[in-house]
Amino acid sequence: MGALIEIHDVTKTYDMGAEAQVRALDGVSVDIDSGDYVAVMGPSGSGKSTLMNLIGCLDTPTAGTYRLKGREVSAMDDDELARIRNREIGFIFQTFNLLPRADALQNVELPLIYSGAARKDRHLRAKRALEAVGLGDRMHHRPNEMSGGQRQRVAIARALVNEPSLLLADEPTGNLDSRTGEEILTLIDTLHAQGNTILLVTHEDDLARRAARVIRLRDGKIVSDERNRREGN
Repeated sequence: MGALIEIHDVTKTYDMGAEAQVRALDGVSVDIDSGDYVAVMGPSGSGKSTLMNLIGCLDTPTAGTYRLKGREVSAMDDDELARIRNREIGFIFQTFNLLPRADALQNVELPLIYSGAARKDRHLRAKRALEAVGLGDRMHHRPNEMSGGQRQRVAIARALVNEPSLLLADEPTGNLDSRTGEEILTLIDTLHAQGNTILLVTHEDDLARRAARVIRLRDGKIVSDERNRREGN
């Protein structure tokens, strides 16, 4: 389907004061195709969160290039990065990041408000997104009126509502019990089967095995990049 993400020789360093620097990413190169399902793994301090932040346009590289859909992201200003985040990337966080006083429908509408969608269109698209994750009957419930699994489904609906090019999931089951976590992972599997490109950041082998491809980081470098063996292959 062609490369959605093209990262070439990317380095990210952070100044820690007193002339000390930490190199969080050290010459990373990777391409991710449209429709792929990739897990990024590594121990604490390996650079996986930094890589996710760069891919999610929450940060920019110190050196190297990052292209998203052929556009050079590393040269964009803050306003351009904000537009890319809103239109091209859906975020699914471990902590859900929902507005506590807003109901499910209002939470899912947020990206559409930022992109300037008309009120009627926002309502319709947010409703469809909630129905797609099985929450058609919970649209007017606030986060404190829902279970952890339902809250994560709201977060997933919010990530999907702008029909982004990429879904970024950062430890999406980290705050859920095992049964609820399995339900969320099954939903993510379904989203991939429907054609969504998914990047999953995790430290759990069980989660990574669900992806089509696993990239492992250590000390800011990619140490392996392999396709998972699937049953029947």
